[in-house]
Amino acid sequence: MLDDEDKDKDKDKDKDKGKQKESAKPGEKGRTSGGTGVVILDKGVILTNLHVVAGAKKIKVTFADGLEADAELVGTQPENDLAVLQARKIPDDLVAATMRSTGDLLPGDTVVAVGFPFGIGPSVSAGVVSGLKREFRSPEGKQMLTNLIQFDAAANPGNSGGPLVTAEGEVVGIVTAILNPTEARTFIGIGFAVPIENAAAAAGLPPF
Repeated sequence: MLDDEDKDKDKDKDKDKGKQKESAKPGEKGRTSGGTGVVILDKGVILTNLHVVAGAKKIKVTFADGLEADAELVGTQPENDLAVLQARKIPDDLVAATMRSTGDLLPGDTVVAVGFPFGIGPSVSAGVVSGLKREFRSPEGKQMLTNLIQFDAAANPGNSGGPLVTAEGEVVGIVTAILNPTEARTFIGIGFAVPIENAAAAAGLPPF
């Protein structure tokens, strides 16, 4: 789980890829916002959404075993709403997630979204791939994301930056946005994830 603290007052109060920005008011003093991340290298390199950490003066991560650590933003890929973090302290037995190419991913394939919806978790929700190569424009109209995986596993504020995982436990995407035409911004069945190929590239990892 990721938390960012002490946002600049001048920053937009709406932030995030759809998930954390909706539940938090980062422009208000003393407020924090959260999201999810996935460890991609066992030295503590973590992928998440850029909107989860954008503008943060301090980033804190909590690993699955409860260990808390400060983290540093070491890379970004704004066109895909991705951020790369380096934790300053890691568990002794940290294991990186297994990633898999989306080249053979098909509509109907089972996927699981892992995260902290509304701060509750870790939580998992299951669904299927609904479509591939989708486009999504943020509710504020500020950014168009392309080549997305559409899925119907439940995702809500707090899931942003979390992994989209196959039935075999392999990460194929980073949960990035939900589509809801109302102001509620809760899940109504359409979520989007950035393919792991893009996410790996943001961290400087070789392609599959």
